[in-house]
Amino acid sequence: MRAELLSVDDAAALVRNGATVALAANGGGMLEPTELIGAIERRFLATSSPRGLHVVHALGAGDRASRGLNGFAHEGMVRRVTGGHWTWSPAMMRLAAEERIEAYTMPAGVITHLLRESGARRPGLITRTGLHTFADPRLKGCRANASARDDVVELLELDGTEYLRYRPFTVDVAIIRGTEVDERGNIGADAEPATLDALECAQAARGSGGIVIVQVKRRTTTPLDPRRVFIPAALVDYVVVVPEQRQTYLTEEDRTLFDPAPPAPEGVPAGFTDPIRAVVARRAAMEVRAGDVLNLGFGMSADVGAVLREQGRLHEVTLAVEQGLYDGAPELGDLFGMSVGPSARVSSAVQFDSFATGLIDVTCLGMAQADRHGNVNVSAFGGKVMGPGGFVDISQYARTSVFCGAFRAKGLQIELLDGGARLVREGQVAKFVVDVDDVTFSGRLAAAEGRRALYVTERCVFELTPDGVALIEVAPGLDLERDVLAHLPWRPIMRDVRPMPAEVFAPINPVLLEQS
Repeated sequence: MRAELLSVDDAAALVRNGATVALAANGGGMLEPTELIGAIERRFLATSSPRGLHVVHALGAGDRASRGLNGFAHEGMVRRVTGGHWTWSPAMMRLAAEERIEAYTMPAGVITHLLRESGARRPGLITRTGLHTFADPRLKGCRANASARDDVVELLELDGTEYLRYRPFTVDVAIIRGTEVDERGNIGADAEPATLDALECAQAARGSGGIVIVQVKRRTTTPLDPRRVFIPAALVDYVVVVPEQRQTYLTEEDRTLFDPAPPAPEGVPAGFTDPIRAVVARRAAMEVRAGDVLNLGFGMSADVGAVLREQGRLHEVTLAVEQGLYDGAPELGDLFGMSVGPSARVSSAVQFDSFATGLIDVTCLGMAQADRHGNVNVSAFGGKVMGPGGFVDISQYARTSVFCGAFRAKGLQIELLDGGARLVREGQVAKFVVDVDDVTFSGRLAAAEGRRALYVTERCVFELTPDGVALIEVAPGLDLERDVLAHLPWRPIMRDVRPMPAEVFAPINPVLLEQS
């Protein structure tokens, strides 16, 4: 074996003060080298080393409590974080909010591709992804707090077209995971739900003169089939074998997360308990057509899949998620990004490249804030650094983006009746504002490029037009002035306002529930 076998603690000792550490993982424990991270954390707590790290991750990692990126979230241990998705680590979010680290956010696909470009020693990533969003230097330039001062992205014009150039960086240590290592040192990922950007992390470290540490569950004396190798031995420096390694936080080794499986039964009730989520998901699902390539985001928008399954239409579409999976039955909650019985698995880098081709017909995504320009924010609000995940990479290239969310938040209650809705209690927090706190989706760019965008709530639907944001539907049973316009700080275009379809207000049990 070319690579050296080490104990988890000996491998953790290789991370030096001031190192840039690239981590390939996803929330829920997907591909997460949990034991390696734990060993690095134990070392810091015992010796105050390593210190001053720069941690780079595209899709986040953790359980919103103590695992994943939370293991790095100690003051002094980390100096800087460049992240795509922060919400799996509340501790790291607090460090950023309290200005105890330099916080940068980038679209997840940008980070994945920038790792690849940095490893190949090219002059960074040149792309249109992120134009007119928080990533654009004319807005925040990827800086997520006041402590982040470096210029990490610049605006270019090539042949009369605007691009962003994200500057390359050096990776000293790549910490990644696989399932098995053979005697040559090749790494397989047979039991992993996805391979993410592990290869790109390894390439970034190799091109920077750094080291690659791989955690695996088992060692095999049988050479791996070359078609099963996802990290070639030539890229691997050190291997840590952890027999107790789990596939995810919730599964030991669930074969349905990597093996082909029969199609999930359709016609199964969606099982909604929240009328707000039910209305939004049902209305969003009406924008999906047979034959579409469909992407579903985290949270309320993920419920669209349950509606399509209930309606017997899920088999008519191709599902594609940024973790690199196609089809199957998408997992929700803490296992979001995984699928039971996927039909195909590619790396995140390949998937984001495919998304940029215009592969996605419809994406259904979340919506924390929306404004008069049609901009949407999911990346930073309330003083919290959330990060966009793959939101920018997806919404900027999808033909149609359907943004899903409650009209107002905190305490909102509605009742479903007679093909319409009754407002029981109004939400305390406005989600439709004059200007969003952070631009994660640029309405102006989408309109200029002829892309379609809808904003679906429980009481009304807006559509992006070349002239601005238009109100196109209002829920039967609600008053246009009192329940919608009175809560908008701007006047939408109103040319043809029609009732929302009655069928989206079909009863659920219970019919009344609070939306926090």
